[in-house]
Amino acid sequence: MTRESPPVPHFCAALLAVGLAILAAGPLAGQAKRRAHSRPKADPKPTVIAAPLFRVGEQLDYRVSWSSFAGAATVRLTVAERRDLHGWDTWHLRAITHTLNPVRVLFAIDDQFDSYSDAGTLESHQYEMYLREQGKQENNVIRLVPQGSSPRSDAPSVVVLPGTRDPIGALYFLRGMNWQRDASAVTPIYDGRKLYDMHAQLASANELVTVPAGTYSTSKISVQVFEPGQQTPQAQFSVWLAQDAARTPVLMQADLPFGSVRAELTGAAK
Repeated sequence: MTRESPPVPHFCAALLAVGLAILAAGPLAGQAKRRAHSRPKADPKPTVIAAPLFRVGEQLDYRVSWSSFAGAATVRLTVAERRDLHGWDTWHLRAITHTLNPVRVLFAIDDQFDSYSDAGTLESHQYEMYLREQGKQENNVIRLVPQGSSPRSDAPSVVVLPGTRDPIGALYFLRGMNWQRDASAVTPIYDGRKLYDMHAQLASANELVTVPAGTYSTSKISVQVFEPGQQTPQAQFSVWLAQDAARTPVLMQADLPFGSVRAELTGAAK
């Protein structure tokens, strides 16, 4: 695989919280556009998360395998804080990833993604990408302004549909869904470069999964990504959510053109 691998949306990488390490080996870290997008065509209503399933200080660690490499990378998800951001009550969510040898010899990647997601709906107000890949650095801070709203700061912003989530917030949004009651969910996603539609479907209501952190009864969620009405073939994956109070993501997997990527929970601090 080379740096000219088929492009995969950065959305896919961050939502999986595993491909951050491996998918970034393709041309994923393009410069975020510092202008408003064209007028969105739809206006989905934000879904209200009835009660938080996580708290400040939560830390989830994953071991990432890619193709034949069992220990290709590590990923850590944290709930860093709950804070006011320009008048919004937000969760500060973070994903950090590092590639490990021998994959690191090919792709030295140390990336950090920060999401400031609304405490009530998990729609994104600010998304930050700090990319350290192959000796190059790129920092992007993007404010998301819902269509019909006014920016609350002079920082670079993009106009998005109301209810749009970023990739990190989208993972927590899936946790916030009541999958025993609802079998599907649709939400717009902005991945730092483009707008997508994420379609999530309950694939299995009760599936036993064993990962390094233990054995869990889970709900399997299948996720597909669509761009301008067409499915993005490189962005199909599954998330297994534990049937615990926090609906912890214990396993995430994507089958991609350049190999299967799998993230297994190794430890959790809540």
